[in-house]
Amino acid sequence: MTENFPYLVKEIDLQVQEAQRTPNKRNPKRTTPRHIIIKMPRAKDKERLLRAARERNSVTYKGVPIRLSADFSTETLQARREWQEIFKVMNTKNLQPRLLYPAKLSFRTEGQIKSFTDKEKLKEFITTKPVLYEMLKGIL
Repeated sequence: MTENFPYLVKEIDLQVQEAQRTPNKRNPKRTTPRHIIIKMPRAKDKERLLRAARERNSVTYKGVPIRLSADFSTETLQARREWQEIFKVMNTKNLQPRLLYPAKLSFRTEGQIKSFTDKEKLKEFITTKPVLYEMLKGIL
């Protein structure tokens, strides 16, 4: 943490709840670990750390470049998977869809950005928009 984000360590009290090394998935007998799992007690700290890592573009651990990624709960992953089919259709129609945290679909239509937390609200919205209704009627 201090190697990559000294200003964050000074600014907030970053506490690592748990850190563990996991073996390389391709060769579990290999002694050199490739992944480090860090659990943090506060979600805000994790978000700030990930945002800082994105801005920095290059994060190192003992001088070796590493990649940081967010880990989601199984419920969040399942909720995000439910949006995938709709996401793909919207992407082909150039609506610029985004999956926001934790599982919220956002897209651009008629110059505005619309966000939906569940499929029912999206279904209500598309009934007022014939173009969207035709596009998504088989999926919803």
